[in-house]
Amino acid sequence: MPSRFLRALIPAAAALLAAGAFAQGYPAKAVRVIVPFPPGGSADAASRSMAEKLSGLWGRPVVLEHKPGAGTTIAAAYVAASAPDAYTLLFCGAISHAASANLYPNLGYDALKSFAALGTISLSPFILVVNQNTKAGTVRELVELARAKPGVLNYASSGNGASPHLAAEMFAHAAGIRMVHVPFKGMAPALLALVSGEVDLAFADVAVMPQVRSGRLKALAVTTARASPLVPGVPTLAEAGVAGVDIPSVTGFIAPAGTPRETVAFINASMGKALASNDLRERLIGLGFEPYASTPEEFGAFLATELRRYAQVIREAGIKVD
Repeated sequence: MPSRFLRALIPAAAALLAAGAFAQGYPAKAVRVIVPFPPGGSADAASRSMAEKLSGLWGRPVVLEHKPGAGTTIAAAYVAASAPDAYTLLFCGAISHAASANLYPNLGYDALKSFAALGTISLSPFILVVNQNTKAGTVRELVELARAKPGVLNYASSGNGASPHLAAEMFAHAAGIRMVHVPFKGMAPALLALVSGEVDLAFADVAVMPQVRSGRLKALAVTTARASPLVPGVPTLAEAGVAGVDIPSVTGFIAPAGTPRETVAFINASMGKALASNDLRERLIGLGFEPYASTPEEFGAFLATELRRYAQVIREAGIKVD
């Protein structure tokens, strides 16, 4: 998936299709964005920021409706079964969407075929953080510590099969180390346990930066292929000595399969215009997200790649959900 914002600007042909969709009356009423996570978290902040901007562009309400549970599959199933008229959209965290498709049986939908990708909103890294008691100030030192004491270091996550769990498993595989997974019910209690010294490390999103800035946690690396402007001065895992780990956290909107192409193009063009605005970009960056636009085709291809990748990660790590 392209990593630069300008490459993802919508071509003139898509803009013409978009104008046609608007001329046909979309949106003629309120648009709902189904969010598969509880209110108040990072997913809520990112989806709400885009929804409010689209509402201003369209002159119609764009409202959030939260349907958390079952690893995002409740919300995904709801949107997959909705009418393909683009009045019910899904806020999609690419990793969660791909992982859940491989963790939960009998979903009642296909993670790719049941949806039409609309476009992306943001890209951000996970951050490898350790507490002040962990005797490792760099990734190399952490790997050496783990190799010297296999199965002694433990890491927190927001739950079995959640994105931070998968990121840690990919890191452990690439580094050739063995650690113990300690799942929590959400990232907030996981970070609390990390700060208190109950666990040694975690892969967290940029919401962890206040603890890093205060000195309660140490940031060792980011999981993206290039250094993140959201986490200045922190190297990538490759730069820190562990190659082959590129785990971007990408968010976007998807719609039910069969949504008209001209409507998809219109929504994508609107998202691109929203992400080009200084106010939305500044808001997303302030929330810990790097604004990131793409075409529907690019986002769809990325989701397909993530689906295959996390199928392998889950299979090799033997991850199962209750």
